[in-house]
Amino acid sequence: MLVLIRGGGDLASGVGVRLHRSGFEVVITELPEPLVVRRKVSFAEAVHEGLVQIEGVTGKLVEDFSEIKSVLFSGYIPVLIDPDLKCLEVINPDVVVDARMRKKPPREGKELASLVIGLGPGFIADENCHAVIETNRGHNLGRVIWRGVPEQNTGIPGSVQGYSSERVLRAPVDGILQTRAEIGDMLTKGSLVALVGEEKVLAPFNGILRGLLRDGSTVKSGLKLGDVDPRGDLNLCKLISDKSRAIGGGVLEAILACPDLRSVLWT
Repeated sequence: MLVLIRGGGDLASGVGVRLHRSGFEVVITELPEPLVVRRKVSFAEAVHEGLVQIEGVTGKLVEDFSEIKSVLFSGYIPVLIDPDLKCLEVINPDVVVDARMRKKPPREGKELASLVIGLGPGFIADENCHAVIETNRGHNLGRVIWRGVPEQNTGIPGSVQGYSSERVLRAPVDGILQTRAEIGDMLTKGSLVALVGEEKVLAPFNGILRGLLRDGSTVKSGLKLGDVDPRGDLNLCKLISDKSRAIGGGVLEAILACPDLRSVLWT
């Protein structure tokens, strides 16, 4: 069974890894210049690197859609630069997962596949998709919604050792990002992480740099640039988050709960 995931960021990659390990064929589409903070756990990095491995699962950039089947046969996840879904002329996915986290209604709807699943705000189950997965942290994280809407985005990151919003590094102005640190670096409070134009982006506290946009990215004021984790554990930079795993579990539940798809899987 073929699942097409729109978006290759860390949440989408958590979904992709979980489905791949569960035996599904997974294809991911991305933008030509994806802006991804948690690059060590994002298949979007294949756009720049060609190959990326996340917890033992490999994503490979595919420039010619005719190569999709051979890449799937090799056990990899094909990553396509295809924001307009032109690949649908070549492949016929059973499931489409919209993991772009745009927080606004998509242009396309339920016509894309037998099961269309949206992640988070902007989706209305049984209207512009078949099911929505709750993405807000809390007791409902990963819950499958078959009718209605998920919770609104709070914009507040989960608390880690008492740090919440301050964990997120944001662009102080519009401009070009010049990185001065690497993902995995141990930072001390006040150390220089990046520049946007002449404006400095400093570490808010002691911790490890868990995520950072690519050097040279064009950014807007207020855009999320990076993620600092106070736990200082280097392994956290390379592991899918608990949130992504929960959302991946919700997507898997939605697929298995769909009667038409379940009958195909069992045969």
